[in-house]
Amino acid sequence: MVLRAVQVITEVAPLDRPFDYLVTERTAQVAVGDRVRVQLQHRSVRGWAVGEVEPEGELKPLTKWLGFGPPSSMLPLLFWAAQRWYGPVSRFLLASSPRHLVTSLPSPPAKAPLEQSVSDAVRAVAPGVHELSPTTDPLALILAAYESTRQHEGSLLVLVPTEGWANRLRGRLEQRGCAVASGEAQWDRMRAGWPVVVGSRGAALAPVPRVAGAVVLDADDEAFRSEGSPTWDAVAMLRERCRIDGAPLWCTSMVPSPALLDDGAYEVEEAVATGWPRIVVADRRLADPHDGALSGVALDAAHRALRGDEPVAVVVVLQRLGTGRLFACRKCGELARCAECGLAEEEVEEGLACRDRHEPRANFCRTCGATNLKRVRVGVTTMARDVAAQLGQPVTELTAASVPAAPVHRIVVGTEAVWRHVRRCAVVIFLDFDQYLLAPRSSSRRSAVTAVGKAGRLVGPRRDGRGEVVLQTRRGEDPVVGALVDGQMAGLVADDVATARLLGLAPYGAAAEVSGDGAAQFVEPLRALGVDVHVTSEGYEVRATDVATLSAALRRSPRPPGRLRVAVE
Repeated sequence: MVLRAVQVITEVAPLDRPFDYLVTERTAQVAVGDRVRVQLQHRSVRGWAVGEVEPEGELKPLTKWLGFGPPSSMLPLLFWAAQRWYGPVSRFLLASSPRHLVTSLPSPPAKAPLEQSVSDAVRAVAPGVHELSPTTDPLALILAAYESTRQHEGSLLVLVPTEGWANRLRGRLEQRGCAVASGEAQWDRMRAGWPVVVGSRGAALAPVPRVAGAVVLDADDEAFRSEGSPTWDAVAMLRERCRIDGAPLWCTSMVPSPALLDDGAYEVEEAVATGWPRIVVADRRLADPHDGALSGVALDAAHRALRGDEPVAVVVVLQRLGTGRLFACRKCGELARCAECGLAEEEVEEGLACRDRHEPRANFCRTCGATNLKRVRVGVTTMARDVAAQLGQPVTELTAASVPAAPVHRIVVGTEAVWRHVRRCAVVIFLDFDQYLLAPRSSSRRSAVTAVGKAGRLVGPRRDGRGEVVLQTRRGEDPVVGALVDGQMAGLVADDVATARLLGLAPYGAAAEVSGDGAAQFVEPLRALGVDVHVTSEGYEVRATDVATLSAALRRSPRPPGRLRVAVE
């Protein structure tokens, strides 16, 4: 037997480097990417073979071959991701590996051509970013991507924001003759190179040997960004994966972000405005002070919906974003906002200030001078009770922790968890749309547009005249509200790009949030490494001119003992 040795990265995350081990007759089937068991510091641990090396000196032997891991062709991507998002390689190796050991792989089916009737209806769609209205069916784009990559080696990856959407999409593709793999239970099919792989964020790390093409639907949805450590982004991951394999990438978005438009290819759907829902704005500044949770405009819309025959007629959304409490003037209805940055102000000691504490001030209205400001915040349970009293009908309450009863009442009140449980209704009412518009983050405007787009999928497009979305707000003149009423997002997209250039936001700059007990010790050496360090309410923000500079600086700073979280945007 020819002596072989492999480099192994273990699941012990703090030891983020490879160790050399000898391949014996017992483990002769080991290939690069496979899972193995080794002895490390007198412990038996699992790991991955990540490369072949010449055996030198006395090496410990591999204890056992455990089965297949990610293909060797994925390893450059995983090492890149570990650098890009400041995380141990083992985290990404684990994310692309099966939960249970896999020791054999099925034979993948051939890429079957679409049926003639389906193929004739498919038109070619160029790769790039496509701005689609929320009610546009993306199936035609996916089938076009499948047809254009069918003759190429590799799999077509299709990513959607939720698992429920992925399950429905899989059924639709299989009905049209596509062989589809999805879900953790079918990891072996993905590893074998199934023609189409459908999934949510984790499908960006699907263990297919080669990518023939990729499609991301609603690419700016926050579900594609992992909040765990490391905080990786599925769209950026897939963009790099397509670059490595030379594969085309199609992305759709309701309002493309500057980071998504970084490649430059951008196309807007024809007649995009007609695919948005009909928007009704209820300006609470002009409302009767005796109105309840629902303004007069919203109440009329709810009564019209209840006269219809929809099983769920009214959906009321109350989503709380950020940590601050909104304040509004009891006299003129204006919101308390920072004069410098425009963000909502919160109570600080006995006064008001924005999150960044630009101009702490006394408790008064900047517009009319009144000093009787009121809190604009209630919980979902309280709101459900008030809506039930106003409409005189029972209400179902839905939050992320809810297990919906069957059947659901015709009126539903809840957070954005309602998108998962309700498929169709006559009207959606956003009780406090300002919580979106004034959320203390750079993506607040896109989050607002995306939320209304998801509501539009419940009520239908304005061209059908079927339903409507009511926005209760004290910001009726906000550009986001105007864009939603018109169904035209071009102005918002241009403004976001200009703002990103001016402020050095992605893709024109890079940032990372550092928090935890060791944050101060970690960021101190960074000040001399060509990056900017700013103190925030949560810890520190590290900024650089590009991702490469930021990643290099983070890697050069020694990691201190204690809890440390580094979230790269």
